[in-house]
Amino acid sequence: MKITELLGIEYPIFLGGMAQICMGEFAASVSNAGGLGVIASGGMSADDLRREIRICKGLTDKPFGVNIMLMMHNRAELAEVLVEEKVNVAVTGAGNPAPFLEMWKEAGIKVITVIPSVKIAKKMEALGVDAVVAEGTEAGGHVGETTTMALLPQVVDALSIPVIGAGGIADGRGVVAAFALGAQGVQVGTRFVATKECPVHENFKIAVLEASDTDTLVTGRSLGGPVRGIKNPMTMKFLELEKRSASRDELEELSLGSLRKAVFEGDKENGSVMAGQICGMVNEITTVKEAITTIFEEAKEVLTNLKTFN
Repeated sequence: MKITELLGIEYPIFLGGMAQICMGEFAASVSNAGGLGVIASGGMSADDLRREIRICKGLTDKPFGVNIMLMMHNRAELAEVLVEEKVNVAVTGAGNPAPFLEMWKEAGIKVITVIPSVKIAKKMEALGVDAVVAEGTEAGGHVGETTTMALLPQVVDALSIPVIGAGGIADGRGVVAAFALGAQGVQVGTRFVATKECPVHENFKIAVLEASDTDTLVTGRSLGGPVRGIKNPMTMKFLELEKRSASRDELEELSLGSLRKAVFEGDKENGSVMAGQICGMVNEITTVKEAITTIFEEAKEVLTNLKTFN
């Protein structure tokens, strides 16, 4: 079954679960435009998540999902909220969804897991998830080490369930490339940051628009939690400390609250401006609907040109 049919969406495109950014209203805008809006529960309490889900429900009658990072201490509470609020889709990452699968499945929730490797993808399929998101290291935020170009086809070859491609996708060419590699859909984050509906501070959006292809870097490898974001004094200092084998406490002190500083305060110097390597392709602020329709119109044009070439 196609991912669009499985989830009841028009376009095979997901909103990447960006913590403190993907709130209920933003997720609803993506669902209303035909994609799968996703609320990111990172940093939320159960009550916070319930509120955002209800906001989303009040703004759309389309399917939407909730992203749960399974390393969070309150993951069990959040997992139960999805059942209680009858959420359509659970998108999981950074941990094993096994403890919650039976509960979610009984509630009719589709379960999709973000994976960084073939090995983990196989484990997720064996557990019984409905689909996986194969996310390459080009993506913004928490990343693995394998590129989308290398990861995606290997995951597709290894699994029988639908695979969604993520990392480095910002236009129709990226969609066609992902489908050529076997994906049934795409997950997009950075491109959606540059939309009118995205609730981040304007400085965050400007940082994405001004960044080039070489303006992101990965920090946190020494902590076992690599994160890609736009270069700034904070990230450069973080890398410097990592090279000096600074303690975990010292590194965490530097980065404490850095995402909030970027998202809510617009601090481009000391905040964590998480974004992917496709920043250089993002040159304007549009609506979510304009972004989605443009991406898929471009994809059709690319396919037409490929047929002409043949």
